[in-house]
Amino acid sequence: MNFPFFPFFFFLVSFYFITANGVCEFQQKKIFKLQMLQRKHQFGPKGCILPESRKEKGAIILEMKDRGYCSERKINWNRKLQKQLILDNLRVRLMQNRIRTKVSSHGFEHSSEIQIPLASGINLETLNYIVTLGLGNQNMTVIIDTGSDLTWVQCDPCLSCYNQQGPVFNPSDSSSYKSLLCNSSTCKNLQLTTGNTEACESSNPSSCNYAVNYGDGSYTDGELGVEHVSFGGVSVSNFVFGCGRNNKGLFGGVSGLMGLGRSNLSLISQTNTTFGGVFSYCLPTTENGASGSLVIGNESSVFKNLTPIAYTSMVSNPQLSNFYILNLTGIDVGGVALEDTSFGNGGVLIDSGTVITRLAPSVYNALKTEFLKQFSGYPFAPGLSILDTCFNLTGIEEVSIPTLSMHFEDNVDLNVDAAGILYMVKDDTSQVCLALAGLSDENDMAIIGNYQQRNQRVIYDSKQSKIGFAVEECSFT
Repeated sequence: MNFPFFPFFFFLVSFYFITANGVCEFQQKKIFKLQMLQRKHQFGPKGCILPESRKEKGAIILEMKDRGYCSERKINWNRKLQKQLILDNLRVRLMQNRIRTKVSSHGFEHSSEIQIPLASGINLETLNYIVTLGLGNQNMTVIIDTGSDLTWVQCDPCLSCYNQQGPVFNPSDSSSYKSLLCNSSTCKNLQLTTGNTEACESSNPSSCNYAVNYGDGSYTDGELGVEHVSFGGVSVSNFVFGCGRNNKGLFGGVSGLMGLGRSNLSLISQTNTTFGGVFSYCLPTTENGASGSLVIGNESSVFKNLTPIAYTSMVSNPQLSNFYILNLTGIDVGGVALEDTSFGNGGVLIDSGTVITRLAPSVYNALKTEFLKQFSGYPFAPGLSILDTCFNLTGIEEVSIPTLSMHFEDNVDLNVDAAGILYMVKDDTSQVCLALAGLSDENDMAIIGNYQQRNQRVIYDSKQSKIGFAVEECSFT
């Protein structure tokens, strides 16, 4: 595609020469309007928004508008976001435990394309991102998660389910639904994906049971089923998913979760024949009405990227083959390179389900020190949960914030959007924090969260074992 000249879109970039102790530093900053981080609520009767669809350049594009925009319930987002940070930390701790367990228990050793609208799940009371898929003859709204493999939805009859906006999936209403048998090869391989050692219980030997714990107190368990899954009018048969009978957690009002990991049970692996094992997304901000897209398939012509796509190689790690791992080689804050030799620490995960990026303590401390040097003159505010660098910006409409760039192998850069640098805890701007955090241990694996991936086209190519980045102003239109 053609890449237009940047006509001052997003933010005004300013440059500074700072001289200290005879050292000249070149700093880059962006003027950022704080109102872009504020969440505005919309209310109205449920079901007031109808989805639309269109076909573009060979791709079927299905519009998704989450039902939260029509919710009659007002959400206390100050309290909700504080709780989300706590749960995000629990998720990361579970991921680190999974990584340590996997590493310690093993020795070192033409496609179609569909574009699916993707929106912030903030109006469904989750900080993660959601899409709509067809399951049988029913539409389900699910969180996308590259750190998970199994796709699941809540199912009737439900022994214990959280409150969901819209009807729960009912297998008895679908003529194409089938339960997966306990003696099937898929069921026997279930332990590799979920860690479940009791897939076949004596009480019901004909069904294949699953259980997934997400570490923040959230969980789902039920049995595996087979059903048609559809995206924008294209249907894929024999899709294996979890039919959740007992579910609990901070999933908001969504139907369940879409697993975009790398195991055989993930949606990408199961649809590999149709879509070629390639997908990408552009994660929108939480601005009112903002939306992005999830593209399944290898067709870059539908992207609206403003910079060329640059690919970096994935790190090969047999112990962590389900994760997407990259080699982080450096970080710049305001154009100033951090001096640290342990950026990647054996690789960094890129994950759509984690919200806040986590870095090794030494790397995060160096980043925070440089950020505070450049973002000076503002009163401090108390930290919150994992966020320890916060400011009171009451009465301030715009700020000049240092740019943030992450560098990867093959000379590939991820230039973090300004909306992914600051995290507004309180809507009155009395508590606005640096939107990154340190890990608890220097040997833990760093994670690039979804907050720092906003307004970027991120392409996952499992066949070529590479991930691409390009700046994109996320939208569905």
